[in-house]
Amino acid sequence: MSILNYQDLIVWQKAMTLAELVYALTQHFPKEEIYGLTSQVRRAAVSIPSNIAEGQARTGTAEFKNFLSIASGSRAEVETQLILAQRLNYITEPQLKEALDLANEIKRMTHALNNKLK
Repeated sequence: MSILNYQDLIVWQKAMTLAELVYALTQHFPKEEIYGLTSQVRRAAVSIPSNIAEGQARTGTAEFKNFLSIASGSRAEVETQLILAQRLNYITEPQLKEALDLANEIKRMTHALNNKLK
């Protein structure tokens, strides 16, 4: 499978959308969370498209698959942190659902891309 530019990957585009959504949601977190949950979930969200991009830019398929695995781990982190945020009443149930639906789509797409990279 030949991909010329990571920006052409729909999974990367969706991951960027999730990162933007996380930034928007965390703008309303309590100020005391700025160095805690806010920072942590933002870093994890940025890690998803960053690892997809870095993996695609590497020369080998095995490297790309490894970076997709790292991106998947970061996606699971974001999900967990947003669930906690909802439990702490920092975000609403509909906001959580929107983010988790997008994260689940990214999960499926990452898995499919990984399977195509044989």
